[in-house]
Amino acid sequence: MYAIRYDHALDHYLADLDIPRPGPGEVRLAVRATGLCGTDVHLHQGEFGPVYPLTPGHEVVGEIAELGDGVTTLTTGQIVAVDNMVPCGSCPSCQRAQPGFCHFMRAFGHTAPGGFAEFMIAPETRCHPVDDLDIDTAVLAEPVSCAIHGLDILNARTGSDVLLLGAGPTGLILTQLLRSGGSGRLTVAASTAFKLELAAGYGADETVQARFTSDAASIAPLRKTAPDGFDIVIDATGSVDAIAHGTGLLRDGGTMLVYGMTAEQAMVPFRPYDIFRRELTIKGSFARSYGFDRAVRMLRTGRVRAEGFVTHRFGLSEYGKAIRTVDSDSTCLKAVIEP
Repeated sequence: MYAIRYDHALDHYLADLDIPRPGPGEVRLAVRATGLCGTDVHLHQGEFGPVYPLTPGHEVVGEIAELGDGVTTLTTGQIVAVDNMVPCGSCPSCQRAQPGFCHFMRAFGHTAPGGFAEFMIAPETRCHPVDDLDIDTAVLAEPVSCAIHGLDILNARTGSDVLLLGAGPTGLILTQLLRSGGSGRLTVAASTAFKLELAAGYGADETVQARFTSDAASIAPLRKTAPDGFDIVIDATGSVDAIAHGTGLLRDGGTMLVYGMTAEQAMVPFRPYDIFRRELTIKGSFARSYGFDRAVRMLRTGRVRAEGFVTHRFGLSEYGKAIRTVDSDSTCLKAVIEP
């Protein structure tokens, strides 16, 4: 089979590998589509804990091609979305019901072979049937589950005045979840007009076109939107400049959620006195826990809609172009690899 392979950062190639066979409790999937996101760009650059040799791809939808011994809940031919995180269940973090921090996490596309391949192996227990969804909808299950985890962490009060920075795939998923989850007003700010149009269609009450820079003038339109500040600011850009402005856009007692992933060594200046005096809260959201089934349900019921998301499609041989597109092409909303 053909698969994308990294032996170290920045250097990938199309490898011809043996077709894997499932072990007990596992299935072999013929990959139908795998989403490519900003995390894959970080992995390409050697960040986010890659284990080599690596086949990336963690937003996987596949058709079950072979069942391992003992598999009873799935059948060949079924279409499934894969929860790519497999915690050990017994380390101190797992015992504290924090599987996202598992000391021995096996994560397909990060530390184990993922979905940028013709075939991959997954445990029966991490495969969620999605036969009733089209592939372009099902491929959003993993990013939707991550967004659900972020909102679990946020634990916002109903009726909160929310500012969401960013209208990429994650921003648009969060837009829909916040709209249905009780935000009192939702303002989405981003630099790209067509993405803001989608945000408005997905339920944003207000949209603001803004390009975040270190200059305070770049957030002036947002100050006009909420002169006293927002209850909640969520960064879904991973931009250091956007995050640096976040606390200044909060009302006293407000909460900021750092959702977008920055470079590992990036630094953001905060004034500790400001956090102290104004009783601000800063939270982070890493990956997900206990949300994949809810993500599939949200897609199935249409609470999260997928139309308009997938804008670019690539084969395995075009993987390099796909990485460059996601990293730098403003016309790209969601890219998928179709092996």
